[in-house]
Amino acid sequence: MQKPRPITESQLRLVKPLLRWFTQLNVQIYKWSGGRVFNRIGGGNICIVKMTGAKSGTVREFPLIHVPYEDGVILVASFAGGPKNPVWYNNLIVHPDIEVTVRDHRVTLKARLASAAEKAKLWPLCCQHYRDFDLYQRRSPRDIPIFICQPTSAGQSVAI
Repeated sequence: MQKPRPITESQLRLVKPLLRWFTQLNVQIYKWSGGRVFNRIGGGNICIVKMTGAKSGTVREFPLIHVPYEDGVILVASFAGGPKNPVWYNNLIVHPDIEVTVRDHRVTLKARLASAAEKAKLWPLCCQHYRDFDLYQRRSPRDIPIFICQPTSAGQSVAI
């Protein structure tokens, strides 16, 4: 299989303002509709992840493709196969306590970076839920990290 062309830094600089605007719009419409609108991108199911900024300490919300896993979710830091991790990657490293909204259901989860062995086991599941993850990994010069996000309290789970 032919390796896809990588995304360049200059291409990223061009799309970042549009991406920021669309991210905010996606979050607002998703929340306004109870997750009935803007809940899928390219076949992947979207959740809203509320997290704390690594540097700013400001609460941020991102619409991210999620993969149901155990009582929580897996989040893939693919950035469409870009050369760098998405901005939210550092947020989860520094502040792993997050709130995830799937449709109209909210749950508090703790994110942790998957080990290489865990990623090897979980990557096929991720690609099964969103086939472009495989394309993104082939496109990217970095090993795309994944986060395993599980409930912080017993009895909680993400309603999918």
